[in-house]
This record gives sequence, structure tokens and C-alpha cells, in this order.
Amino acid sequence: MIEAKYLSIDGPLGFVEIVTPDKPSTTALPTVLCLHTAGQSGVQWRHVARELAEQGYRVVVPDLPGHGRSEPAPGGPVDDLVRYADWLGTLLDLLEVTTPFVIGCSIGGKLTLELATRPGRPLAGAVAMEAEAAPGRVNVHGLRRELEDVAGPSRSDRTYLGTLASIGTDVGFERAHLIAAMHKREDPQISSTDLIGWGTHDVRDRLRDVTCPIHLVAGDEDPWIEVSAVQAAADAINTVHPGLARCTVLKGIGHYPMEEIDDFAALATGWLLDLASVGAAS
Repeated sequence: MIEAKYLSIDGPLGFVEIVTPDKPSTTALPTVLCLHTAGQSGVQWRHVARELAEQGYRVVVPDLPGHGRSEPAPGGPVDDLVRYADWLGTLLDLLEVTTPFVIGCSIGGKLTLELATRPGRPLAGAVAMEAEAAPGRVNVHGLRRELEDVAGPSRSDRTYLGTLASIGTDVGFERAHLIAAMHKREDPQISSTDLIGWGTHDVRDRLRDVTCPIHLVAGDEDPWIEVSAVQAAADAINTVHPGLARCTVLKGIGHYPMEEIDDFAALATGWLLDLASVGAAS
């Protein structure tokens, strides 16, 4: 079952989908918060959310402010991922969600790291995909200058081709071009400010604050990250909290695992079950 909500969050309306199993459950379902990539929306989780729900989860898929069906943030596009994390905290409070699992990709992966390093808001577990703990590898100065002309008509083509370049070679032609076509819907100003947030967000000095089981995931063909840096973040967490972090490298996959991988929900379910078992043992 899919429930769509508009919630007033710090003034503007934020959009969220809540997906639950078609067959009602007699027990409380664990919640999974799914976070999209830069410039995109919860539509990236359209297949995975339904399949995760059928595995017994309550799946919460928001559109960040200014994305998809959410209204713009007060003051205009957001270039600080901490503000998005605060917004997500308010969303969870409004939905009365405590200790959720969080799974996010790209800026959603960085937001997952941000939320996981906030011990005052405990998580059941976290899956941070395609994100380093250090600032993202982009030219922030160039992005700020680019904001002056991002509305140029060629931008959608650049998004289309850039998406194709960020998809792994194991992904078939038709699937890759569908992903790229869907990504062309983004607002160029929003995607550029998102990437400024990506390039300035840094949680390296807070990895010691991770208290939930966490799984870091990297596609080995992702041009936006260094796999070794993702592994190093997992190692840093385990140095302080032995056994709390996992790291998985996805062969032949690029920047969008939840869109690139057939039956990604089955893979994610395995990760979530593993996180739950680590949490129960700790």
C-alpha cells in the first residue's frame, strides 16, 4: 500500500511516500528511510520501495526540499547538507518514527553518514551508498560560478550524458538510458546547490560518533568517489567500534545501485537483516 503525504516542515510543504505491505501486519514494522541523489527525487526508489515493503518494512521515501513534489526551502536552494539532515529529523518526528534504518545514495549517502553521526537521534542501522566521509570530489568554486547559467537549454543534455557516464558497464543499454532519461527531470539550480553541499560536507572527525551498525557501499565504476576512501571510512569506524561497520564493493556498478541493479531490494534486505543482527548482538 502506498500512502502519499504533504507535511508542513519549517513552513513549506514536504512530500513523502510511505509504502507498506499489501497484507496488513499485526506487528509494528521496522521503518526504512530511503534518500535520493543530488537533484533527483524519491522516484529513484519507485521499484525498490514496493519490494522492500513486501519484505516486511515500512518504507519512507521523501522528496528533499525543492526536489520532486516538495516545495522549495525557505530562502532558496540548499547548499548545506546539514540543513537537509535537520529537515529529515523534523520529518521523522512528524511521522513519529524512532530508530529507523536509513539507506541513501550520493548526497543521500552523505546524509546517511550525517544522521548516523548524530548519537542524539539513534538509528537501527545505516546503509551509506556512493559517498565518502570527506568532502565530495567536485569543484565547489566552479559550481558556484555555474549557478549563473545553469538554466541554459543544453543542461538537460549534459545531465543525460553525465548520468550515462556515471552508470556501471554491467547495466544493460535500455536500463541505462531509462535511468538517464528519468534524471533529465532535475532542476539544474537544485542539482548544482546539492553538489555544493556534496563538496563541502565532511564527517571524518565525527566517525567516532557512529553508534549504529553501518554498511558502506561503493560501485567500483563510480566516477564520483574513490573506493579506497569508502573502505578507509569503514576502517576508521571499526577502529573505535570494532565490528560496527561493513564495506561492500559492487562490481560493474556505478553511482546509482538502487537503479542499476536488478532486484536491488533483495540485496538491500540482506544488508538490513545483517545490520539488525549486529545491532541485536551489541
